[in-house]
Amino acid sequence: MSQRVAGSSVAGGERVGQKSKENFVRAQLVFPDGTSRITIERDPIPLYIERGAGSYLIDVDGRRYLDLNCNFTTLIHGHAFAPVVEALTHQLQRGSCFANPTESEIELAELLCGRIPQVERVRFVNTGTEAVLFAIKAARAFTGRSQIAKFEGAYHGAYDWGEVSLAATPDNWGDHTAPRSTAFYRGTPASVLDEVVVLRFNDVEGVRRLLSLHAHKLAAVVLDPMASRAGLIPPTPEFIAAVQETSRKNGVLVIADEVLNLRQSFVGASARYGLAPDLLAMGKIIGGGLPIGAIGGRGDVMKVFDASAGRPLLPQGGTFSANPLSMTAGLAAMRRLDHAAFEYLDMLGNIVRDGIGRAISNRGAPLCVAGATSLFRIHPMVKIPNDYREAHPAPAGVNVMRQLTRFFAENGIILPHGAVASLSTPMVRADAEFIVDVFAGFLDSNQDILDALEVRT
Repeated sequence: MSQRVAGSSVAGGERVGQKSKENFVRAQLVFPDGTSRITIERDPIPLYIERGAGSYLIDVDGRRYLDLNCNFTTLIHGHAFAPVVEALTHQLQRGSCFANPTESEIELAELLCGRIPQVERVRFVNTGTEAVLFAIKAARAFTGRSQIAKFEGAYHGAYDWGEVSLAATPDNWGDHTAPRSTAFYRGTPASVLDEVVVLRFNDVEGVRRLLSLHAHKLAAVVLDPMASRAGLIPPTPEFIAAVQETSRKNGVLVIADEVLNLRQSFVGASARYGLAPDLLAMGKIIGGGLPIGAIGGRGDVMKVFDASAGRPLLPQGGTFSANPLSMTAGLAAMRRLDHAAFEYLDMLGNIVRDGIGRAISNRGAPLCVAGATSLFRIHPMVKIPNDYREAHPAPAGVNVMRQLTRFFAENGIILPHGAVASLSTPMVRADAEFIVDVFAGFLDSNQDILDALEVRT
């Protein structure tokens, strides 16, 4: 292991410092489980962060970590990005929010419409969840149909219909030719489950058959081109074609959820993989680190939001939608995401994925790495899975990934557990090599738990 890795280890082997422990004691008095959202990682105590600078985080105990979470892929320019800080400082002196529109919302919308194929009109909301929610509602309003289709294991935010089969397991996911609609939380209305057709990612025959069978009731099929929680699995060209062609043939709208994957290229993920969606949900990177969501798409479909002649087919408001802080921060961040920035992120991503792949191959470890551009995800199996079911880990695999996350934390890197890791523009080549070194160190020092893995091909 490199000297840098050893020098980055957490002192004394303690994964969490004293101040984080004290904060968690306080938090348990005010939050149901001591945290404010389920996505907070704790093992068993979360790290409390004092500040971020570039690609690094500093916790309340003064410990420094390379951040591969980037607030769930949002911070593509890292922390405290100077152009965003400057733009926000200027805007705060002019006001934080108004009931009236501002020029900044027009400018950000112009940027998105000018850059992202298929986006002719835009509406801003506050989160990725809202973006998907209103995209589904827009499809219903446009088609007059109520049902949707989605892919097993794909996360589309906290909307009942989008959550169906998000966490399906071998115990309940049903037959491989006709996946069962499963509830994400206790009390999910049965009617919601009845209104969602569940498909398998990369299943060409199943997509064509099930979309055609249910087409008369389907408003839309929702597709994340490379769903993070479902495994960050690349789509095959045949699969993308099946979704596109079958939907077009049957009058079903295609909604691309690019809340996360818009960061895959200058023009997003859909164009990268040959998908031409009718509606596109955006978020995360377009807000420069502030809350944001956006729905974009074909002009005729987006007309369901048009209130110029009275009540629209789909009313959409929101006290903080298109607030000038999010618009200003997003504009500053997106203007600096030019072609050169994406080429640089691609280069870093290739260093990390290739390096991890070589470390696996050299040691014959039963692991693999998936991903593209600035994203990667390690799987506890020897071959990149083809869909969510193949990616679903056995208990031994879950343990390996938990130990991997711990090892990274002990060596100064925040690696998300069971989710996608992301790179940011302030990272340098040495950071990418650091990631590879730490991963190789994990393989060398954890042969016992790797041996416990069932070899799945």
